[in-house]
Amino acid sequence: MKKIGFLSFGHWSDEPAAATRSAQDTLLQSIDLAVAAEELGADGAYFRVHHFARQLASPFPLLAAVGARTKKIEIGTAVIDMRYENPLYMAEDAGAADLIAQGRLQLGISRGSPEQVIDGWKYFGYQPAEGESDADMARRHAEVFLNLLEGKGFAQPNPRPMFPNPPGLLRLEPHSPGLRNRIWWGAASNATAKWAAQLGMNLQSSTLKDDENGKPFHVQQAEQIRIYREAWKEAGHEGTPRVSVSRSIFALTDERDWMYFSRGGKESDQIGFIDQTRSIFGRGYTGEPDRLIEELRRDEGIAEADTLLLTVPNTLGVEYNAHVIENILKHVAPALGWR
Repeated sequence: MKKIGFLSFGHWSDEPAAATRSAQDTLLQSIDLAVAAEELGADGAYFRVHHFARQLASPFPLLAAVGARTKKIEIGTAVIDMRYENPLYMAEDAGAADLIAQGRLQLGISRGSPEQVIDGWKYFGYQPAEGESDADMARRHAEVFLNLLEGKGFAQPNPRPMFPNPPGLLRLEPHSPGLRNRIWWGAASNATAKWAAQLGMNLQSSTLKDDENGKPFHVQQAEQIRIYREAWKEAGHEGTPRVSVSRSIFALTDERDWMYFSRGGKESDQIGFIDQTRSIFGRGYTGEPDRLIEELRRDEGIAEADTLLLTVPNTLGVEYNAHVIENILKHVAPALGWR
């Protein structure tokens, strides 16, 4: 059994065929898609965060709105770029959104990905400390954020406050108990997967990974997940960590599917370089359900994970994206034992 959700990058475009022509279109349709996915029985609604792009950027208003409109579905990110974040303000926003959603937030955070602008985080007022890289800064912000979510007091109260204070040092409010256990780290390397395990974060592994040994992407991803789980055990954490992977999977079941996706896409792994690091990009899957079932059965990365996030073409509109999700839930997942 697996939890199955969708992952939207939240694109909008001026193209005539796009159903999302503005940021408002994308935000409102993202809420509607989460509602539709819940009605279909999907387990998660996840959103990507990119700055300086015609895509979703500020996640917490959207997460709160989805939380207010839904009842059961998990609501998350994959991922928030911690180079851009004020951990204290983020802890307040996250606490509020999780309380509105009644404890359904699953926040994926990370060092981020290649950007639309050069060193975009500097425009947000952040700069790596001396001897730090931007990745080091992101991990430092993440550690501060995790500590704040513990809910421990740290700030000296004013002896003459505007409102009465509880005794002792003060913490940030609103605080949402349990949210600390629902933070995920998006890891592109085996080393950062181990680091995430040591800090007690869940793991998000997407379709991009450092090429560390030349093996196929899904094999390297499965290895990364096993390394992560072993590091979790060695750290002595209680409970079982969660692991998600994301995939582009399109089942061809009607004329629209054939029109949009019958030509296929990236049906084999791709190699590229990001920040001078050799990276491997996982393949997508397109085909009739029977063919998909056989191909997905051989994907070792999916097999190792407990959660699968389906990337959706959000510019094609809510109704069609709900159809894409339903195709997998109805025609593919049961045969693979995911449902």
